[in-house]
Amino acid sequence: MNRYLFRRSLISIPTLIIISIVIFAILALAPGDPMSEFASNPSLTAEVRENIRKTFGLDQPIYIRYFKWAIAFISGDMGYSFRSRSPVFDLILERLPTTLWVVGFAYIFAVIIAFPLGIISALKRYSAIDSIVTTFSFIGISIPTFFTGLLFIIIFSVELNWFPSIYRSTLEVRDWGSFILQIKQSIMPICVLALFYAAKLVRFIRSSVTEELSQDYVRTAYAKGLNDFRVVKNHILRNALIPVVTLIALDVPSIFTGALITEQVFSVPGIGNLLIASITSNDTPVVMAITFIYAILIVVFNLIADLAYGILDPRVKY
Repeated sequence: MNRYLFRRSLISIPTLIIISIVIFAILALAPGDPMSEFASNPSLTAEVRENIRKTFGLDQPIYIRYFKWAIAFISGDMGYSFRSRSPVFDLILERLPTTLWVVGFAYIFAVIIAFPLGIISALKRYSAIDSIVTTFSFIGISIPTFFTGLLFIIIFSVELNWFPSIYRSTLEVRDWGSFILQIKQSIMPICVLALFYAAKLVRFIRSSVTEELSQDYVRTAYAKGLNDFRVVKNHILRNALIPVVTLIALDVPSIFTGALITEQVFSVPGIGNLLIASITSNDTPVVMAITFIYAILIVVFNLIADLAYGILDPRVKY
């Protein structure tokens, strides 16, 4: 396994290098000038604007800028934001707790909901329960999160006035009252994301369990007199989890990089909101850092998923 890890790590390095080159080139060649906001300021002369451009290294060739950025990123320096003049690392670190709170809890709830529903739906195929669960999963996947978010705001915020429609970024949790307010403002974005993730997971879990139910070893287990719970727990679940692990491994990086649409709808000050604001203002260092971090997380969690295959199924050899 150690040799497998080493080999996969070596493969991941050129993969990440190619991804970083592509992302940097696209952002560098994209239309729009990061210094455009200074052009509308009459107090800044052309000479001052040119000095600012040199300070950020925008006057250098693209390949030199890439190598400087790559070396700095490896050393832990993600550069400075064109918009706020703050270190990119500090901006991401400031938004990360909110993203982990909202998106992280949403995914945890989604997994808790999806596993029992997917398994029950597979065991009770073509029943009323299966029809309800399947309908729920199709609706959850088909309806975009921005529509679900707006629907939640209309019903629970405007009509019923149960929860605030806007996430207060200035709220500090210091006592029980402020903690309740934090919970109340987090319920709607967490529920919107949890429903979307759960709907997607339910389909995969149901499909995986259904595929295993037709295998000979499952029929043998039932022939021995085992009940559904023991068959699923001791025989089906490990094999059925292999494709589900891949899906979860691809979803987990979004917990760290935020939910772009949902954070915009509820004004959640997370990393997704920061990414959208940085794209609209041509803040290349922030966009580059968040995008590349997402790529790194995808590669890392794919490696973790490969290792999980061997734990779930001993027949998998490295």
